[in-house]
Amino acid sequence: MKKTIKKFAAVTLSLSLLCGLAGCDKSEQGVSSDISDSTGNSESSDQTVETEPEQPQKLLGRVSVEGTKFMVGGKELWINGTNTPWQHWNDFTDGMDEEFWNTEFARLVADGVNCTRIWLNCNGESIVRLTDDGKVRNINETHWEALDKLFDLADKHGIYIMPTLLSFDHFKAPVKSGQRWQGLIKSKEYSDRFAEKYVQVFCERYRDRNCIFAIDVMNEPDWVFEESECGKIPWDNVSYLLGKCAVVIHENSDFPVTVGVAMIKYNSDKYQGNKVSDEYLKELTGSENAYLDFYSTHYYNWMKEHFGFPCDKSPSEFGLAEAKPCIIGETGNDDAKEIGMTLTEKYKSVYDNGWNGIMVWMDPNEETVWYEYGLTREATSAMAELIPEKVFPLGEG
Repeated sequence: MKKTIKKFAAVTLSLSLLCGLAGCDKSEQGVSSDISDSTGNSESSDQTVETEPEQPQKLLGRVSVEGTKFMVGGKELWINGTNTPWQHWNDFTDGMDEEFWNTEFARLVADGVNCTRIWLNCNGESIVRLTDDGKVRNINETHWEALDKLFDLADKHGIYIMPTLLSFDHFKAPVKSGQRWQGLIKSKEYSDRFAEKYVQVFCERYRDRNCIFAIDVMNEPDWVFEESECGKIPWDNVSYLLGKCAVVIHENSDFPVTVGVAMIKYNSDKYQGNKVSDEYLKELTGSENAYLDFYSTHYYNWMKEHFGFPCDKSPSEFGLAEAKPCIIGETGNDDAKEIGMTLTEKYKSVYDNGWNGIMVWMDPNEETVWYEYGLTREATSAMAELIPEKVFPLGEG
């Protein structure tokens, strides 16, 4: 996640400014506690009103993984993507702004974007309610109602969503909710209960939704292991929760599963070991259904001196296993001077080097962004023109 990664890169932008840009304070989230027409008429009888023709809808099919490719309707899908993670923070309860997401999806599809990554609950507050020791107590029912609306809008516009179910933000102490989530992840019993009470219900409710490209179980679990405020929880606990969620998803839907690992350091045997490998997840859970269908590692430029630059090399050269599709699930869209290529060149280079997609980080609220959306528009539009048969494989209705 760009806002947190900057902290570790020791750049000048402070965390408090970044949270202000996102319209939230992550240490104390401001969320709710619980649960004539527009065209007008002509003034003269010999005048006509011209209306904008309705754009044909992009068609969505169920995405599957075949070898190292994403497929839909027998055709390859390349993820020409973005992150529009939230509007405010913990958006998907009774306060969801449908018009915002309707407008956002329309804009993205018009600019060639075929998939966007959205955090369904940013740190769990007001959505997944836990007891003080970390046991799931209940789920806010308005959460499901809001997600119904979100996926209806995605269907309407013909855009895929990669929903992210958890983030390291859930585990941040000293706030009480962070302590509760730390209690959850330290307990196999409570981790199982989360997978059954939240993840399974999600799958059962939405398993027929073609607009769901795949499920990202957690955003950047690395920081739960590395950061004191997140508890420095051992990987055995963290990866057990990830593996258990993968089991439940595979047993209750056919959605592909991934984890948005922050650093290749924990997604590759070149470094600290792949903490989301099939072998490790299956060993921890004891289930053959504990595996990821593809990798979606993140990359920001502070990582370059430690782990290299991924956009001018293949996934395997960067350190990822060759047997799965690989995308760059988060990366900056405003780093041209630092990397020596424009964002448009970055997208094309990722494609040319065999990645299955790229999703740049974006705060969707244009009034508070630190990047230029025009850069994203140029890049995604160029890719949609270059490989239209892979960006929108099924065409338009």
